[in-house]
Amino acid sequence: MTLHFETSYEELLNQLHDGVYIVDRERRIRFWNCAAERITGYSQKQVQGQSCMHNILMHVDDSGTSLCQGYCPLAKTLQDGIQREAHVYLHHAGGHRVPVVIRVTPFIEDGQITGAAEVFIQDVSLLTALERIHELEKEALIDPLTEIGNRRFTHLRLESSLAEWQRRQVPFGVLFVDIDHFKKINDQYGHLTGDRVLKMVAATLSGNLRINDFAGRWGGEEFVLVAANVQRSELRNLAERLRMLVESSYLVLERDNSNGQPPPILRVTVSIGAALVQPGDTLQSLIDRADEMMYASKRQGRNRVTIAPE
Repeated sequence: MTLHFETSYEELLNQLHDGVYIVDRERRIRFWNCAAERITGYSQKQVQGQSCMHNILMHVDDSGTSLCQGYCPLAKTLQDGIQREAHVYLHHAGGHRVPVVIRVTPFIEDGQITGAAEVFIQDVSLLTALERIHELEKEALIDPLTEIGNRRFTHLRLESSLAEWQRRQVPFGVLFVDIDHFKKINDQYGHLTGDRVLKMVAATLSGNLRINDFAGRWGGEEFVLVAANVQRSELRNLAERLRMLVESSYLVLERDNSNGQPPPILRVTVSIGAALVQPGDTLQSLIDRADEMMYASKRQGRNRVTIAPE
């Protein structure tokens, strides 16, 4: 099948803020607008003519299930012609996961399904966070490598949350996150790849928080996240979702593939310690408790969440 577009329609789609791509009956990408390039990091040249499930978006759901291997809304719509909508996490060219809402619409000609269009819309909280990052860059509060809050900013956010707890008893939680076996990654692949891993993990963590939550780089391969106004079960659910999203993120490494083999893929996991604020807590006691739980996750086999007892 060949999809034809008038130039005016292409120009219109390229003006949209939402990502749009169009596939034929075999799920080959025939159109990829400018917003799709911005949201995913993949250029039109990189994806044109490829299958949408070939190492490109690789959607996963809230449980970490790969939709390309099972329930793919786009594939289902190509089968039955029914419009669909879903909240998923797409794979960015930088390796991290981006939360989006997708809407799939079929193309039907003479009673036959000939292709489909998928529109994906970024989570509003992520857009708000990106705007805030640009503001904070002027205040020297952003880590230059990962582009999330630095240690100084993390301290400020923790102090603010603690003051709010002491004044009004607004609960919050802290997640202490450490990349598993990070030294081995640097030793095996080099520090440039290690930097890419740090950026991938930071983007996955910060991009999948709620609008009032916070993610900062504590130092090295460690991150501290502040979850606003949460109870114990909510804090655990958030930590488990972030752990799953990091596990399902990956980098496509650049290697000589003259032998026809696909480039290698690098995946990482994180160990997470979680702690809710308690009466009498100081900033140090709260961080220490979350840090201790993170090391408990390490001892129990890594790639897991441990939450401090009440």
